[in-house]
Amino acid sequence: MAPSKKRVQIVPVLMMFLLLAALSAVATGQGNNGSISGTVKDQNGGLVSGAEVTLVHPQQAVLRTTTTDSNGQFRFDDVSRGSYEIRINQPGFALRRISVLLSAGNAELYPTLTVAPIADQTTVTADTGQAQEKDRVPQALNIISQSAIQQRTTAVLAQVADEEVGLALQRTSPTIAGIFVRGLVGNKVSVYIDGVRYTTSAMRGGINTFLDLNDPSNFSAVEVLRGPNGAQYGSDSIGGVVQLVSRTPALGYDNPETHGELGTSFTSADLSFGGNTLVTYGTRRFGILLNAAGHRVNTLRSGHGLDPHSAVTRFLGLPSNILGTRLTDTAFTQYGGMVHMSYAPDTKQQFTLHYQRGQQDGGKRYDQTLGGDGNLIANLRNLMSDFFYGRYLRQDAGPFDSASLTFSFNSQREERVNQGGQGNPNGGITHQYERTRVFGINGFVDKQLTANNTLLIGGDYYQEGERSPAYVFNPVTLSVTLSRPRIPNGARYELGGVYVQDTYDAIPNKLRLSGALRYNVASYRARASDSPLVGGAPLWPNDSLHVGDFSGRVGLVVTPAKPVSFAFNYSRGFRAPNITDLGTLGLTGDGFETDFSSASALSGTIGNSADASAVSSGIPVTKQRSEISHNFDAGVRFRHNRFDGDFTWFLIDINAAIVKQALILPPGAVGRMLGDQTITSQNANGAVFVPLSTAPVLIRANFTDARIWGVEHTLNIPFSRDWTFAENFTYIRAKDKANGLPPNIEGGTPPAMGFLRLRYEPSGKKYWVEGYSTLAGRQSRLSSLDLGDRRTGATRSRNNIRDFFRRGACVRGLVNPGPDGICATGDETLLIATGETLLQVQNRVLGSATSAPLFDHIPGYVLFNVRGGYRFEKSDISFDFENITDRNYRGLAWGIEGPGRSITGRYRFRF
Repeated sequence: MAPSKKRVQIVPVLMMFLLLAALSAVATGQGNNGSISGTVKDQNGGLVSGAEVTLVHPQQAVLRTTTTDSNGQFRFDDVSRGSYEIRINQPGFALRRISVLLSAGNAELYPTLTVAPIADQTTVTADTGQAQEKDRVPQALNIISQSAIQQRTTAVLAQVADEEVGLALQRTSPTIAGIFVRGLVGNKVSVYIDGVRYTTSAMRGGINTFLDLNDPSNFSAVEVLRGPNGAQYGSDSIGGVVQLVSRTPALGYDNPETHGELGTSFTSADLSFGGNTLVTYGTRRFGILLNAAGHRVNTLRSGHGLDPHSAVTRFLGLPSNILGTRLTDTAFTQYGGMVHMSYAPDTKQQFTLHYQRGQQDGGKRYDQTLGGDGNLIANLRNLMSDFFYGRYLRQDAGPFDSASLTFSFNSQREERVNQGGQGNPNGGITHQYERTRVFGINGFVDKQLTANNTLLIGGDYYQEGERSPAYVFNPVTLSVTLSRPRIPNGARYELGGVYVQDTYDAIPNKLRLSGALRYNVASYRARASDSPLVGGAPLWPNDSLHVGDFSGRVGLVVTPAKPVSFAFNYSRGFRAPNITDLGTLGLTGDGFETDFSSASALSGTIGNSADASAVSSGIPVTKQRSEISHNFDAGVRFRHNRFDGDFTWFLIDINAAIVKQALILPPGAVGRMLGDQTITSQNANGAVFVPLSTAPVLIRANFTDARIWGVEHTLNIPFSRDWTFAENFTYIRAKDKANGLPPNIEGGTPPAMGFLRLRYEPSGKKYWVEGYSTLAGRQSRLSSLDLGDRRTGATRSRNNIRDFFRRGACVRGLVNPGPDGICATGDETLLIATGETLLQVQNRVLGSATSAPLFDHIPGYVLFNVRGGYRFEKSDISFDFENITDRNYRGLAWGIEGPGRSITGRYRFRF
């Protein structure tokens, strides 16, 4: 049963009362403080003196800083009990992160530094408010280190997913991307920055438009929790959670200190270049970090200089390099910065202010222009992100060990400009501006009930508002008409919840239990009064939705003997329909889709597939309801000095999955309007088409129950002190539980993926080199949504070929404009390269078929690469020679080919 609006508003009130009550009780301390000490060595066993050692709270508050003495030792005294992260930084070595749990007395550590980066094992996101080794948590997770971030992100942040088990990169366009987590992406994977929600309810379904506006140089780590984690992170985490962990300034110095870095890079495949400048200043009580970054990405050269999904190949059957070996519309400029300030009045409390901004200029949807549909205009104008939070952290907070309260503001802005008709120069040009503003609050209090049991109570609340004016410009009459935006202007969305979390070492070092339970609420409202009147009527009606449900998880880690442990985790996920689900009417990555109100007004029904062959299921279009998921993980983990690895099996059931299906309308729909688009054709089954897309109009619906299962495996073998071999493998299979076919979940299901590397890092030397390879299997299990998607199956019909021949191909000089010398008038005659008429081209491309996909599968591929680096005392240099064989390849739902043969060079100076 849906909760009332009043019930939704109670959530922030209850949470504020809880947190303020905790923060007001700061007069009494716990009196159970201890110390943390350790000895730092290098990989040869030598003592490391002068290394900077930082004590960090899991909320990323830097508490203290010290340096190791001549014996490599460090010590922090009078430390409040709790969970902490220790960071060790020494010129000439990679950054080292480890966790420590202090209950009472002294905690001893023995960290080792290496020249080349090693895989991070410390997580600060698996359990809220705790830092711990990843093997101690039942959830499956990835921890991507700062060095790995720098190595992989040659163009955009989402590339951190490369080389990771259970993850895959999704790259819709040069600027826009997402991260697949266990085969799910977009609105089923939430993104957080330092524990603050970055995802919004207006995000598009199959991608994360603003993820890549976060510059990679801003972050010290990226953590990805695989599987539903709605207990801590609320709605939209059915697939998992991507947590970006910011770099922070150090403080606690006896004397003020200034440090920083200068970094620069160049990549040959897209002729990109850029860099960052970072400066930190710290005193005993105050620290500030400033980072400014920017880079220019130019047009991309793909493998062999070809794009098999190009509109030229899709509609005309010609190789894409007839227009050049670099992909048009793939260049853009990105720049931004970050400031992070911390102030500690004393050792028990800290105030933090964080602000970051990112902007992309000149981006385009290449998959909608020459890379797919052949349109002339698909601009992404001025993508901007402004993200701010202020946090107060208190240790020994009355009856609690610690308490945290965070206020946040998140603004995401874009303007999309599109002209459809497959290159029709006379087609209407839609302008859709969107700005989402989010005000949020979150916090928690925690308490060590015993030395082995920590209880945490927390909550969060986010309030979103949309500004989305839209209009259509007619290039023939030069007139402007107000139009229905993608999502309603003035729409409001509220999302929040309260949760409890507990971790318990039932048998220390043998059995650890962890669990969390949350109650979620969400509310949506769109008002007709916020719409302009067009033709005497509003562009959208009043609409609203209120939902609520529970999510949670419970898991355990059993270690019968030191080298082996077994993990099990069950989680229940909850995803409320968001603004995109409820209000979208416009062009998306899969094609043009309409909303419930518009479709129901035309007596629409849901098709049994997402392609042009769909027939009516007989089910009328209805408003979406919440998705519920059940996830089961079971795994075994091996940790030995001769090898380490793990094997995990998982299963995710998504009940009432929101999928995209073809909209079926009664006969006679041609000429009716869907938003600013006129229905231009309708087939015999009732599927309808509009100029902006070659695919049939789509509708979102709770149409199926889906099951996703798979296996994940990693292995790391140090053959000797100098040589290390590592590999990982991921296999995922998804099906509609009703018919066994691939479900029409946005993004599709990635193929089997593998990664291999062999590293040489000689003892006592400051250089390293490794060969590595990415392997992807053939993916032939494509849904009807995938087959119709311009980025994947790229289905085309005779009408599509006709339109591109007369319009986009003619405008680009590939087709003779005919006697009148003007394109798009219907008298275009010959394809210049072959001398063929339109009918001959249609017959050559499609044979006797009316329509067919260009691809019925995603080909597998193997990439061979080599990289290495050298560390000086205050600087390092590295190179990466990628795709040595110049293989042409593309991932699932990519709107752009992968880079061809490429060399990347990087230089970084630290002071």
